[in-house]
Amino acid sequence: MHFADIAVLRDVETRSISPENFTGAKGGGGRATEGTGAAAARDLGVGWKVSPSVEIAPGATHDLARIEGAGRITHVWLTTHTDNWRRLLLRAFWDGSAEPAIEVPVGDFFGQGWGRFAQLSSQVVAVNPHGGFNSYWPMPFSDGAHLTIENLSDVPVVVYYQVTYELGAEVATDGRLHAQWRRSNPLAAATTHTLLDGVRGRGHYAGTYLAWGVNSSGWWGEGEIKFYMDGDAGDPADRYPTIAGTGTEDYFGGAWNFDVPGQGYTEFTTPYLGLHQIIRPDGLYSSQQRFGMYRWHLPDPIRFTTDLTVDIQALGWRSGHRYLPLHDDIASTAFFYLDAPSTARPATPSLDDLEVL
Repeated sequence: MHFADIAVLRDVETRSISPENFTGAKGGGGRATEGTGAAAARDLGVGWKVSPSVEIAPGATHDLARIEGAGRITHVWLTTHTDNWRRLLLRAFWDGSAEPAIEVPVGDFFGQGWGRFAQLSSQVVAVNPHGGFNSYWPMPFSDGAHLTIENLSDVPVVVYYQVTYELGAEVATDGRLHAQWRRSNPLAAATTHTLLDGVRGRGHYAGTYLAWGVNSSGWWGEGEIKFYMDGDAGDPADRYPTIAGTGTEDYFGGAWNFDVPGQGYTEFTTPYLGLHQIIRPDGLYSSQQRFGMYRWHLPDPIRFTTDLTVDIQALGWRSGHRYLPLHDDIASTAFFYLDAPSTARPATPSLDDLEVL
């Protein structure tokens, strides 16, 4: 549903799942007699914010939502302490699939890969003070949806959340949302960072978030992003993309190193793209520059018919005006819609893989 359709009356039902209504049942909210707010509500009783959040034990997985039938998730709101943003894995399973279509650290799914808040004001993701995560990615399903969150840490974590959805939506011909996370830390010599590898099926690429840590002096974003589709991706030593960008800052909608003369690197956040996070060295423990960037392909989806592979170069400059392949810390989250509930995906990351070092 586009915002232009907000006046259209549709034959669907709205439901919402939260710790105050774990099933989303009609009339099922505010009935809890125990929960994380029970002590605070002891003088007020049932209906007075008795169960606003959940505590997830170390190593445990919590069901954020189990939904039957056909429908579409329209909004996800979630918050937890910043320490947990890379300790929690968000997963989504569509249409009864045993394999997740989404498997991404919670922070990265919402463009917050560094465990530090950065305002993000876009069409499908909004992150507001101090860590209010909002996703408006449409998430259709024909035969059930299952969203989970796994606590990879050795301490319990508290999570607040709400998943709002429509029941009865006609989604049979819609793609299913997928999101995959990968990290190169550090990127090996003269190699590219892979965002997607061998996705099979028909669909379209919908968005990119990068948490980019720079491990060298000088400009770091000369590299190009490349989309290999529908038979392009053969031998990595001898393959050529259908779509090739012209530079990292170009792809994310900026220019000339994101450098406003006299100001240096300059943050921006817009409906479809941005450099919303700049972490500058502090002269002590935060010794490297770190950046957060997003590009949502909403008005310009990259459509493919049979397969898709995506990678990005990391290039700086060296003497003689020559490119310098870099060894940066690059973590990517790639969003795409596919005509199947699962596809090839990377191995599940461990807590060590996710750690911000």
